[in-house]
Amino acid sequence: MSPPIVVDTGGLLRALAGTRRGRPSFPDYEKALTSASLVIVPGPVLAEVDYFLRDNRAAMRRLVAEIFDPRTRYEYELPLPSDIVRALELDAKFSGLDLGLVDGTVAAVAERRRIFRILTTDRRDFGAIRVGASLTQPLELLP
Repeated sequence: MSPPIVVDTGGLLRALAGTRRGRPSFPDYEKALTSASLVIVPGPVLAEVDYFLRDNRAAMRRLVAEIFDPRTRYEYELPLPSDIVRALELDAKFSGLDLGLVDGTVAAVAERRRIFRILTTDRRDFGAIRVGASLTQPLELLP
């Protein structure tokens, strides 16, 4: 098992995407997800995934069932009020990136939990931001 990860919307969607033959569409993302010892899903990410899966309700129901099954490695993370405030601070600090609330919350949860490995497709934004009290901690982007 690899260390814990925090998932972003694009990374989670790619990790779950499969071909008609049941193979992963993005094997590197699928491997990063399935090999992590813990997968943290921030609440806003789940809401955004729901939006993208609006035409595939069965897939969304399966994902929710798996996330909330206590036997899985998933952990649903409701953002604290301080995470929302921090997300907005990060959005303002890195204003040239247009992080927004969801990406900002992913970074804030990662910062609070001290889990700096992020499964994401958004390499530009997550590669540029830094977290921590002095904004010096880079995020490790997966895959």
